[in-house]
Amino acid sequence: MDGASEPGHHDWGPFDRPLFDDPSARALSRVGVVDVGSNSVRLVVFDGAARSPAYFYNEKIMCGLGIGIAETGRLNPEGRRRALTAITRFQMLARGMGLAPLSAVATAAVREATDGPEFCTEVLEKTGLKLYVVDGREEARLSAQGVLLGWPGANGLACDIGGASMELAGLEDGRVGDCISTPLAPMQLRDLPGGRKARKAKINDTLAQLRETFPERPKRLFLVGGSWRAIARLDMLRRGYPLAVLHEYRMTPADTSKTVDWIQKTDPELLRTMSGISEARISLVPLAAEVLKGLLSAFRPRELAVSAYGIREGLLYEQMPQRLRDRDPLVEACRFSEKKDARFPGFGKTLYDFLAPLYKNAPYSRMRLVKAACLLHDVTWRAHPDYRAEVCFDNATRANLGGLNHPERIFLGLALLHRYKNNRSGSRFENLINMLPEKDIIDAEVLGKAMRFGAMFSVSTQKHMGQLRHYPKKKKLEFVMRERDAGLLGEVAEARLASLGSSLNAETSIVIEN
Repeated sequence: MDGASEPGHHDWGPFDRPLFDDPSARALSRVGVVDVGSNSVRLVVFDGAARSPAYFYNEKIMCGLGIGIAETGRLNPEGRRRALTAITRFQMLARGMGLAPLSAVATAAVREATDGPEFCTEVLEKTGLKLYVVDGREEARLSAQGVLLGWPGANGLACDIGGASMELAGLEDGRVGDCISTPLAPMQLRDLPGGRKARKAKINDTLAQLRETFPERPKRLFLVGGSWRAIARLDMLRRGYPLAVLHEYRMTPADTSKTVDWIQKTDPELLRTMSGISEARISLVPLAAEVLKGLLSAFRPRELAVSAYGIREGLLYEQMPQRLRDRDPLVEACRFSEKKDARFPGFGKTLYDFLAPLYKNAPYSRMRLVKAACLLHDVTWRAHPDYRAEVCFDNATRANLGGLNHPERIFLGLALLHRYKNNRSGSRFENLINMLPEKDIIDAEVLGKAMRFGAMFSVSTQKHMGQLRHYPKKKKLEFVMRERDAGLLGEVAEARLASLGSSLNAETSIVIEN
């Protein structure tokens, strides 16, 4: 888990008791959040494993509440009307879904506008929804907690850019440190007199002050917010990046600088046509790119990482008990998926224990992927047999999963592909698979074939499955089984064992014991 501490396997368990059935976790199983921002108003309904929830419902309206606020000091009248209409709809949807009362926050535009309190009163009177207007530091803290939902143990600097403000929060070993809010946001900069020269001076002066609060060079800059995600999408487009998942997308400072320069030289309408980014969003991207360029110069981060999780996920994280926060979001999501979709829920643990002899000296980072794969190995059984392998790969690489970077997604997808298919040649996923180093490709194949063999005993308990014994130096792989259970063997199982041995470059044998 990137940035997380790495406890010994005896602390980690092989399988801790799932928490999603605990009453305190079930209370979070379907939670609705409304985020009233300066540019958009959004409803998100979370569902599933509370530690790594799926998006049951997600709707966004680009209202533009903050347009012109720097000049007038008031909310944009048309944006205000559209926001009220959107919130009215969201309340009706929530009632139709049978949700508990929505949690709703309003950020920079509403807190800074002179008619912000009046707007909150109007929303309460006409919809029954109470908007909690958070100050800048609280917004930064909640956004940083959203980052922690996906990256437990994160280290670096969380940077959330909205339409009317940009928040920074320090992250150290999974804890939120200093928090600060700034006016470095597209709508504020667009209305600044003096054009580009004045914007550059404003950006540089503000960032110089921020360096006093955050003097250390951050290991990673976590980018939160729609404008950052739009820039990341354009970076993918410029680079020809093959995996269109924004969460956990990584950028080097050098690549980011090239993309910023490209954005500033390219007509926004052409960028919109190429990327599919909305007109309202693309109009803010060049201004956000100027801020990002300043951030790179001021903080010199070693790496940039895109977080699809922000203030809405931070509100969910706020409600979690600490023991749930401490769980691995990837594993919790996979456990929930197994319970919901597998033919034999609970066999993932048995399979993991069965494969453990192949991973005697494996690091924690590898074992959590093995664990996730075992939990997911059977959740796509309803797919047509000819397409199961592809469905597995697609699920792993595109699903909403936290705690999983892009190479890990591909590793997991490839392992699950080999769970159903020995041969990957000719796969439409070759451009993704080739993103992995050769060793990881081989390791994923071994894991997939090991699961493919172990799945032959999915109706058995651990004591009836037999035992794998791997001797890497001797290049031997033994499968030991008691005589009374040997009837579970057959031609297909023996063929799968041989295929696993071939991937391990080991000679296979079957040992029957009394």
